[in-house]
Amino acid sequence: MTTHRLRWGILGSGSIARTFADALKHSHSGELVAVGTRNPARPELKDWFPAAIVVDGYQSLLNRPDVDAVYIATPHPSHPEWAIKAARAGKHVLVEKPMGINAAQATTMMHEARQAGTFLGEAFMYRSHPQTQKLIELVASGVIGEVRLVKSSFGFALPEFMPEHRLYANDLGGGGILDVGCYPASIARLIAGASIGEPFLDPISVQGVAHLGATGVDEWASAVMKFPTGMLAEVSASVSLNQDNVLRIFGTGGRIEVSDFWFASGLAGGIGAINFFRDGHSPEVVEVHESGWLYAFEADAVGAAVANGKTQFAAPAMTWADTLGNMKALDAWRATAGLTYDMETVSGPNFTITGDTLGPLGNHIPHRSLPGLQKPVSTLALGCAFLTDFSSASILMDHFWEAGGNLFDTSWHYGSGFTDGLLGQWINSRGVRDQAVVVAKGAHTPLCLPDMIGVQLSSSLAAMQSDFVDVYVMHRDNPAVPVGEFVDAINAEIEAGRIRGPFGGSNWSMERMDEAIVYAQRVGKIGPTILSNNFSLADMIRPVWDGCEAASSPEWKAWLTRSGVTNLAWSSQARGFFTVRAGRELLGDSELVSAWYSEGNFARRDRAIEVGEAHGVSQIHIALAYVLGQKFSSIPIIGPANVPELDDSLAALGVQLTDAEIEFLETGAR
Repeated sequence: MTTHRLRWGILGSGSIARTFADALKHSHSGELVAVGTRNPARPELKDWFPAAIVVDGYQSLLNRPDVDAVYIATPHPSHPEWAIKAARAGKHVLVEKPMGINAAQATTMMHEARQAGTFLGEAFMYRSHPQTQKLIELVASGVIGEVRLVKSSFGFALPEFMPEHRLYANDLGGGGILDVGCYPASIARLIAGASIGEPFLDPISVQGVAHLGATGVDEWASAVMKFPTGMLAEVSASVSLNQDNVLRIFGTGGRIEVSDFWFASGLAGGIGAINFFRDGHSPEVVEVHESGWLYAFEADAVGAAVANGKTQFAAPAMTWADTLGNMKALDAWRATAGLTYDMETVSGPNFTITGDTLGPLGNHIPHRSLPGLQKPVSTLALGCAFLTDFSSASILMDHFWEAGGNLFDTSWHYGSGFTDGLLGQWINSRGVRDQAVVVAKGAHTPLCLPDMIGVQLSSSLAAMQSDFVDVYVMHRDNPAVPVGEFVDAINAEIEAGRIRGPFGGSNWSMERMDEAIVYAQRVGKIGPTILSNNFSLADMIRPVWDGCEAASSPEWKAWLTRSGVTNLAWSSQARGFFTVRAGRELLGDSELVSAWYSEGNFARRDRAIEVGEAHGVSQIHIALAYVLGQKFSSIPIIGPANVPELDDSLAALGVQLTDAEIEFLETGAR
């Protein structure tokens, strides 16, 4: 195995930092250079880290040119901040488990490492130890038959309840699930994978329960995980209850038992024991004799990855996909057990993932004007329909803002104001209401009635904790209602100051838009200047939802050009139709099939691939650049699930399509 001599720095000076420092002395590839601490004057630091330079503060350690890699041994909530800052400083990073508080944080951390080209790994020390490889081999060999059940625990009892201790402190991500429950969850996923020859396997369901104590963290907790193979796993964790901490793997032909599997053969080496009991046979033991230090194995695994130009571990150590799968399992465990940390809600610290206050509105995303609105708006709008919680939504919206995005699309229909509330919480917590542009929607079928506009707008404003919205769009049309009644209802809200910019209709027909414009002109009222219909390089051949309208036809394009109306294009990238390079069988989602599968759309996708190759981007970027490159006023609404997907969409901003390329994409004409 090729290794690389790494000069290590450690962020933090607690017990796990000291354990890692001791192991580095026995590493084949690393040496400890410096330790960053917030209290460098503590006299015991010289005894704990005798060969290291003690540095005042974490950033000071990252600034040192003699440090190649850092081990982050701080409490859980600060893992994302310092992993990201370390990557930006060009350092390789090993993060003590868990990677972050939730999967959204871990995803963003990996994205930063990918951009920096630096290593990032989650420190599950047992995954790099030879005993784990031996366990995988035994399971894969079928020695106990088909694996059907795993039982695993990691539980201990602190001497007393200490609310200030990190394991009880809500603001430090305390409790058993994150601190030690991650071990049984990770081994269950490892065994599930090993049973079918895969590095790991993610559960299809996780059902958890927990006792939440006085500080709001889980003092003891359990979960049942179900896997696609039918295998079940019972996992448990605790910080105030001693458990037996035995890994048990049950198969159709016997069982395997390993005590304290995460310690393998011991911190400083020794003999590990894998006990297995085959039906009809006497108990057997596979001993693993290992002189290597437990934590030295993971340090050397980092060295090997760096030496080979890799930015993540090789299996069975925690690859990025493995870490994300484990974080998602822990998220589900916490969610079903009712555990959300204060820091994950709007009541928590109003900082970005890097621990900083939100930066100013960026300029990577260009800005433009909208008639009837004094503020400039970004040329991309962030759709809020699929936001699920404040923690992940705030990471995404922070990044969108700092890239230059200030246009947000929400609706009362999305969870009866749920996303209105998330957006409002973010805007108010960040103090950006004056610059943010909110597109609110209401009057969705079956409540598409003029008198519902004010009712639902009141509900949305209450959820947003705001007195106004910037842009208002009727979510559907109701042709049975005279169009003037809708125009009158919205003008009343404009006069009341609750709508302070333009308005229009989503999924409206060309004829009804013309009727509304003519009516407003005739009676001297403000008319619609906004449309929000589907517009994409791919034609929506069947509505994604009932009552949807597309504006992709030549007739619509001519109307938009003639009228000067701005289209806020939803499903601007055809909801994933352009994300694969070739092959129809890869696009098996029923919604995609019914809405986008056609010979014409596949031909457009193929032409997008060709144009993308000429521009050095993928077809999904071309699809978005197509919407941005129209001669009429066109603003795509994008719906990224996370920061990597958002940054991928932003790559389209660098593509300027010519008229000839747009014509080729549409018709194939050269």
